Amino acid sequence: MFRLTIGASLIAAAFFANTAVAGHDTMKPKAYDSLGKCVKAALTKHEGTIVKVEFKSEKKSGVYEFDVQSADGTSWDIECDAKSGKVTEVEQEVKADDAKFKALAKVSEADAKATALAAHPGTVVETEYELESDGKASYEFDITEADGEEIKVEVDATTGKIVETSYEVYQIGKE
Repeated sequence: MFRLTIGASLIAAAFFANTAVAGHDTMKPKAYDSLGKCVKAALTKHEGTIVKVEFKSEKKSGVYEFDVQSADGTSWDIECDAKSGKVTEVEQEVKADDAKFKALAKVSEADAKATALAAHPGTVVETEYELESDGKASYEFDITEADGEEIKVEVDATTGKIVETSYEVYQIGKE
């Protein structure tokens, strides 16, 4: 994984700021522009401001993950297949004490973290609490492994099983 330089981050930030202001309906991405297609697709799912984008490798396929902040303050993680430009997953980010999340979670955060770290040893650098589009709840742990790579491990909050893993290639925006 690498972090972009300040200059590249500013260019990317300007792109995302203009995208959010201009509106997704005015975007005309080119056939070769997978990021543009995915930005448009993500903002079609939930209007708002893209505050972070990650490109990750999931099952050997490229996936963009957008963190979108809606006008009402709701946070969304929207994943888009880089090859097809189609949205593949939409999750609502919530706080750890969210009533719906707490009602669905049968596995403690500590147990879910232990499961993730047993499969992928390292240091947890971020934890997210998510409500899936199918009504399930999950923990998502960003883990920095010994080699410096960052892996995302999603653990089902009801069963305690790992449901998804992906390696971060790059990120624009803050954790």
